[in-house]
Amino acid sequence: MEDGSLTNILFIGLMFFVFYFFMIRPQMKKQKELKKFREGLAKGDHIVSIGGIHGRILEVTDTTVLIESEKTKIRLDKTAVNQTAADLLQTK
Repeated sequence: MEDGSLTNILFIGLMFFVFYFFMIRPQMKKQKELKKFREGLAKGDHIVSIGGIHGRILEVTDTTVLIESEKTKIRLDKTAVNQTAADLLQTK
């Protein structure tokens, strides 16, 4: 094996290593945190959906949440819940 091909293999390996630690690993961590957040939703929490709907949770099931927003009840899939209203205020 020549020095050039060994260098290329090491360079490609280093690229995968950097790609994993700067792209894949943080995304997996973010997904775990979001899953834990959605599993921890409880009645009375104020949430914001991905579509920007603000509301208070009235009921939580395994896959959905029933929220009240402006005297209107809406059933959302848990995957559509993005953050709590308190989190939204902290990011501003």
